[in-house]
Amino acid sequence: MNPIIQARELSRWYGIVMGLNNVSFDIGPGLTGLVGPNGAGKSTLIEIITGQLQPSSGTLTVFGEEPWNNPRLLRRIGYCPEGEALPKDLRPLDWLRGLALLSGMSRADAAARCEAVLDQSGLAREHWSKTLGQFSKGMKQRVKLAQSLMHHPDLLVLDEPMNGLDPMGRQEIAQILKNLAASGVSILISSHILAELESLCRNILILNWGRILASGDQRDIRGDIRNWSEELSISCDAPEKLARHLFDAGVLLGFDLSSDGRLHIRVKDPQAFYADWTRLLLASGVQVHDIRSQTRSLKSIFEKVTT
Repeated sequence: MNPIIQARELSRWYGIVMGLNNVSFDIGPGLTGLVGPNGAGKSTLIEIITGQLQPSSGTLTVFGEEPWNNPRLLRRIGYCPEGEALPKDLRPLDWLRGLALLSGMSRADAAARCEAVLDQSGLAREHWSKTLGQFSKGMKQRVKLAQSLMHHPDLLVLDEPMNGLDPMGRQEIAQILKNLAASGVSILISSHILAELESLCRNILILNWGRILASGDQRDIRGDIRNWSEELSISCDAPEKLARHLFDAGVLLGFDLSSDGRLHIRVKDPQAFYADWTRLLLASGVQVHDIRSQTRSLKSIFEKVTT
């Protein structure tokens, strides 16, 4: 498939400060997660994608075109910023209708579309008569999502869209995004809620200090990092006995016991351990109830490549 977003030797600096440092990547259709600590370059990248910043060097294209000073392309992009700039004295329908009219939509189309996107964003109709100044953080997030959907975009760029939402609200927004992706909308979502990105996005892009640390399918990234130690949490009837047995077998880098009685181990060679773990556990004489991997999540990938 042709990439939706493509960067080649892309850099952006602010005086002597590098926002992005010679990065190259492709982002394809579907849902892609953008991950990185504060100062990693996520906001700079998002602002270049949405045409708010011009690259200092290199290129970035969206649907084969450069976003900077390109209104025709920007009509295909929906943007939900992290910050808020919602007028406190307007109701959500008034706000969205005004934006629609400014973009050239007819009054009839604007009225119908405003209601449709508010419904799509999950903002309960009982709140439509309130002013935006009365809204909670989570309700404002839904209005911003609705705003980004007004013009039927082909690409959605969402910067921390889950902030302020309760757990049920996060699940609802996640389902909305999955439905949009299934309908053909490509979505780039930036978030610090790594567990949600893991369940939402098969593809990820990890930034730190303005550089790409990893990109692509989560499974491929996990498989490409061969020298990680594996961290496992084990529930068993004799954790100290099992720890001594595995340590004597030479397969551990370390271990400890948690307050709930679980044994936590760090394995030297994951591939060798998994090839022989049935024999090792049986030979210990300990009854094992369950084993959980602690290092195969998106959070662990993020922590490994940014430290």
